[in-house]
Amino acid sequence: MENQNYDAIVVGSGISGGWAAKELTEKGLKVLLLERGRNVEHISDYPNALKAPWEVPHRGKVTRQQRSDHPVLRRDYTLNELNLDFWVNEAECPYVEEKPFDWFRGYHVGGRSLTWGRQSYRWSDLDFGANAKEGIGTDWPIRYQDIAPWYDYVETHAGISGSLEGLPQLPDGKFLPPMELNCVEKDVAAHIKKHFNDSRRMIIGRVANLTQPHASRVNCQFRNKCWLGCPFGAYFSTQSSTLPMAVKTGNLTLRPFSIVTRVVYDKDSKKARGVEVIDAETSQSYEFKAKIVFLCASAFNSTWMLMNSATDIWPGGLGSSSGELVHNVMDHHFRCGASGRVEGYEDKYVYGRRPNGIYIPRFRNLPGGEARDYTRGFGYQGGASRQGWTREIAELGIGAPLKEALREPGSWTIGVTGFGEILPYHDNCIRLNREKRDKWGLPVLAINCDIRDNEKKMRRDMMNDAAEMLTAAGVKDVKPTDSGYTFGMGIHEMGTARMGRDPKVSVLNEHNQVWDAKNVFVTDGACMASAACVNPSLTYMALTARAADFAVAELKTGNL
Repeated sequence: MENQNYDAIVVGSGISGGWAAKELTEKGLKVLLLERGRNVEHISDYPNALKAPWEVPHRGKVTRQQRSDHPVLRRDYTLNELNLDFWVNEAECPYVEEKPFDWFRGYHVGGRSLTWGRQSYRWSDLDFGANAKEGIGTDWPIRYQDIAPWYDYVETHAGISGSLEGLPQLPDGKFLPPMELNCVEKDVAAHIKKHFNDSRRMIIGRVANLTQPHASRVNCQFRNKCWLGCPFGAYFSTQSSTLPMAVKTGNLTLRPFSIVTRVVYDKDSKKARGVEVIDAETSQSYEFKAKIVFLCASAFNSTWMLMNSATDIWPGGLGSSSGELVHNVMDHHFRCGASGRVEGYEDKYVYGRRPNGIYIPRFRNLPGGEARDYTRGFGYQGGASRQGWTREIAELGIGAPLKEALREPGSWTIGVTGFGEILPYHDNCIRLNREKRDKWGLPVLAINCDIRDNEKKMRRDMMNDAAEMLTAAGVKDVKPTDSGYTFGMGIHEMGTARMGRDPKVSVLNEHNQVWDAKNVFVTDGACMASAACVNPSLTYMALTARAADFAVAELKTGNL
């Protein structure tokens, strides 16, 4: 007979869920970790991680059948033969686009921790205080000093490599030695620093790839195949890091193929007593009970569960008493910047395949700086490289001359792409569409989001400032570009169950507790009250560890 009772239930096994499982089990709780998709074992379930392109049927290219089977995934680089199993079956798990939204999902143990870009940056007080200062959305209930010790904690465990820069808008952390800029990046960085009097700075990305052995994990091999799973455990993922730690305690039960349909709410105690689950393979229903519940299933899916819960008390679902559940969707808008050609350095080449690039921290709308006609700001990611064999050579089309030309690398190029903050607009929202159902007969999400004038004005600077910096650095044939952005493309969906100081305008309090049920915690992207302009995953980790510490303390004192 399967055990039905636990100290804690964690829903979702991605970056946030893995951290919740690790922290709660290490503190002595018996934890049930529920994942709606299949299990993925570390190393043995990375079938293409060590293969060369010619060892897979279509050399990693996309077939017509794959395009047909993945109408959303095919919209971007994410569709690839080599890791299709790390992305959702779109026919089984559809959604409704009331406005265009690219929702890239991974339903399996580890979730998108196996495919994330690994860029890991701290927020600053500028970010946590912006809503209150500008009267936008709702004030964050925490500031940098509240989360800084937890950034220290998760960085130390996860293994973040990076350089110390002393920038107030991008706080330094507990870093492993940084990866190196290549020769062209160093040259461009020096020119930018000098030309702009160090008000703009190009640095190496802060990335969750080990640059030296760490705990039981091996340092990065510079293969740049992270999206296939890493047999060396060199980048942070649930499989390489948090899950083994949770398993080691003997306190974890992992249950894949478990679709949580709702949080079971007890109106007398005003707390959750557990969750209801559909077995994805048998369609049999179960109820599992626990003293605390952590929802970590990704922003939209955690909110989907809340919408389905306690509807006899709140028609909008558990956590909807404020009217803010499902609202304030955010992402990072990008795909605009500049690129150009770099002369010289023909006798130089890169070392290995560095799984990282450059980062240019935010420099717009900082205190004491020039005010723009929009609020918030953006940073840049990118890098320099030499063109490879796929480059076009206009004079040569086929034969020996082409092969001869391609024996040598092409010219150096450099490009930077801006990542901008999207404001928390109340009417950017999701809802349940009960007319359309998934494979298991469950209602799907309908998504209605778009960017506004503030982001559109920002995009002009994201493009023009990039061109200005590259030109100042001596880059030739600089071309500003805007390739267009569809909401969701950043794969940083945030909001829908935001934190706040007041239960009248927020879903969660300063400890990520649902105001309406104090033993339910939401620590994934749903909790975000604003988006900043940096990648959010490190903040999810820190918030999750912080909330787990609080939850266990509250259990011990009898408050939960």
